[in-house]
Amino acid sequence: MTDYVQPNIYPQARTSTAWQRLTALAQQSWSITALFADSPKRAEYFRVTAASLYMDYSKQCVDDEVMQALFALADSCDLQARIDDLLQGATVNSSEQRPALHTALRLPKDAKLTVAGTDVVNDVHESLDQVERLANRIREGTWRGFSGKAITDVVNIGVGGSDLGPLMVTSALDDWADTDIAVHFVSNMDGSQLDNVLKRLSPETTVFIISSKSFSTVDTLSNAETARTWLFDAAKLRLGSDDSVLRRHFIGISTHAARMCEWGIHPENQLKFWEWVGGRFSLWSAIGLTVAVRIGMDNFRALLAGAHNMDEHFATTSFDKNLPVILGLLAVWNSSFLDIHAHTVLPYDGRLHALPSYLTQLEMESNGKSVTHQGDTLDHNTCPILWGEVGSNAQHAFYQLLHQGTQQVSCDFIACVAHYHHQASAASLQYQHQLALANCLAQSRVLAFGNASEQQGIEADSHKHYRGNQPSTTLLLDALTPYSLGALIALYEHKVYVMASIWDVNPFDQWGVEMGKAVATSVHHVLAEQAPADFDASTNALLRHIQQYQNGASTAAHKE
Repeated sequence: MTDYVQPNIYPQARTSTAWQRLTALAQQSWSITALFADSPKRAEYFRVTAASLYMDYSKQCVDDEVMQALFALADSCDLQARIDDLLQGATVNSSEQRPALHTALRLPKDAKLTVAGTDVVNDVHESLDQVERLANRIREGTWRGFSGKAITDVVNIGVGGSDLGPLMVTSALDDWADTDIAVHFVSNMDGSQLDNVLKRLSPETTVFIISSKSFSTVDTLSNAETARTWLFDAAKLRLGSDDSVLRRHFIGISTHAARMCEWGIHPENQLKFWEWVGGRFSLWSAIGLTVAVRIGMDNFRALLAGAHNMDEHFATTSFDKNLPVILGLLAVWNSSFLDIHAHTVLPYDGRLHALPSYLTQLEMESNGKSVTHQGDTLDHNTCPILWGEVGSNAQHAFYQLLHQGTQQVSCDFIACVAHYHHQASAASLQYQHQLALANCLAQSRVLAFGNASEQQGIEADSHKHYRGNQPSTTLLLDALTPYSLGALIALYEHKVYVMASIWDVNPFDQWGVEMGKAVATSVHHVLAEQAPADFDASTNALLRHIQQYQNGASTAAHKE
């Protein structure tokens, strides 16, 4: 085991007087309408800006007393010390005995950070330089497939953070793409996704990136094997060398060089990252190769710079003006004290359509925990259920529940102030952007104030009653750029850490997904070998049905 700095033992917020104070405050009847009536200018106070982001949290169920108690809660668990430890490489991932140094992935080249005797900044920038070399070879057409043709398509094969992060960023920043090379993403282990992609591609001009931290994830490797077979079947018609096909068409990204070599990835095509990078925090590393291919390395470095700016803001700004701290504390207030168990992310910009899925993993895999760092069972709520959708689609899908359902749901509205502003001839697009902004602001207004948002619209009919009082935060980006997107993603990463610090849970492990994988291996053995099932009654019955149908279908096909 690498000799990292041993984890610190911090005080727990749960035992503090601030926690007790917030518990008492939560018993009050909180009305957003009443809060604005008591303080009409509260939007001037409950707002904060940083790194091209403007955050309005005046529609949350908080007042000055609650915010001061939340800041005291942060102090009670030594949040500033926890932030410092995170950024300096202490062992904040206590169950796996390692740091969580994704922030190091966006440090500038002249920064200094040594962890366990290793110059982390030097290692990171060596890896980024290699990403740039490979990306440029593909972008400039010097990377050739087995028949000598230039590459036209890049397929990222990964799952979880090795898929959701780069997929989200390339989707969001496609306006910044400066190449005709298309990027595709495959994650589903059943093969349907890959099959649909391969039907549209030429094996002569396709490069596959196998992105897997462990290089042992069955979802990823099953797709990789199918892609390799597809290429070999095509290449053998023209070229007899499998080694050449592998070298010309596969790149590996992993912490395990030996496993990449064993699979057949040529050392020149191997990109590394480190055990101290959690998968869902890895898009800043070589996992972002598809981003660099699509938008170029200069824009990829701008993404890193925006995230680093948010890191600096998080580390050095007082809590009362600190975006991630405030966003995280509000989430704790809603979940642990106001018993709001659902949260939705609502981007009013189609370019951010993949952001809710990305944040679903980031928050729920990180903070879906029920024990502390020391293994003690928690007696309060932690991470809420999170989901989301682009605002215009969401309005016609689940806003009915938000406005008139029985559930309390907290909301994040996200929008970009400027779009199409450099396109003088795009008057209709600019109109549509203004329409989207209007809907974003209108929906947060109605969720907060209900029918009272429009006095003339008050209805006696209960079917048309909007109760309001759904808390929300609105985040405005000046414009969607690589820099501002980097800052936005880092904001949510740090929000997760703030929440975890208050709850004293480890946001950097994910043991909850491991047992299902292990059991799946046993179940797969039964299916593959037609073996007798010895699980629970339900699983056994399901397996029998599957086996009987598959055997019958196989027999019928044989007769045909």
